[in-house]
Amino acid sequence: MNNRLFILSIILLIICSNCRQKNVNFGNGVSFTIEKNIPYGEDSQQQMDIYLPENSKKEKDIFIIIHGGGWRAGSKSELTAFTYKLMEKFPRNIFVNADYRLASTTNFALPGQTDDIRTITKYFDQTLSFKPRYILLGNSAGANISMLYAYQFDRDNKVKAVINIVGPADLNDPGFKNYNDYSFLEKHMIDPAIVPKNRSLMDFGSPVRWVNKTAPPTLSFYGIYDDIVPLSQMKTLDSVLEKNNVYHESYEFNGNHVNWINEPNSDFLIQKIHMFLNNTDQKKTL
Repeated sequence: MNNRLFILSIILLIICSNCRQKNVNFGNGVSFTIEKNIPYGEDSQQQMDIYLPENSKKEKDIFIIIHGGGWRAGSKSELTAFTYKLMEKFPRNIFVNADYRLASTTNFALPGQTDDIRTITKYFDQTLSFKPRYILLGNSAGANISMLYAYQFDRDNKVKAVINIVGPADLNDPGFKNYNDYSFLEKHMIDPAIVPKNRSLMDFGSPVRWVNKTAPPTLSFYGIYDDIVPLSQMKTLDSVLEKNNVYHESYEFNGNHVNWINEPNSDFLIQKIHMFLNNTDQKKTL
């Protein structure tokens, strides 16, 4: 009996070892090394999955993927499949799919969540042999955090571009105030200690209030049938970016707040992301 248990435990160990995928191969010479659940801070929520291209020796931009979930929920695992699609389209880039410290009634979202983005960039600044540029891609609350970091907290201008998927850009938008968790945001999104006296909490948490002429290029997607973040957010953000002469593109997709991640919407988004980053690179060389 003990012998059988020993053999069974060995078999299970082999199976589990094989389940720990070390790389992903897309064919045509495109493959990535996978490093899962790498800690970047002391909190258990501060973990990231890192995908390193195996066949590219050139300096690379880094995609940092920031999940949604209303600032107090969600997981990086929700965006793993979408990250794989991006990896296949951008085989020379490094990808980071990150968890971050979630808000609660005892823990503010800000500044912790934007601090987490900064800590991730510092991790790579210190471990890579070159100084990368960062592409922040977030959905919903993750897009709000990404824009806030890029427009307000990226003091060293390391962010090359922001990709905003259904992100709340103006928290004071009357349409967004219908969000069923809006009262939580008013009380627990932002630590009042970091907000200047001449600003309201919701102004402080609105990316449109922080756009200036040094803001990075921004690509936005909003759903026609989104009943959480209204389409009016796109027009508001575009207007502010236009006023500050910031290169930007924006697109509507045929869906609601969450089904951007499903085909054919996800394919549409990735096609536009590819075109946008090509356009951004071309403008840099002019």
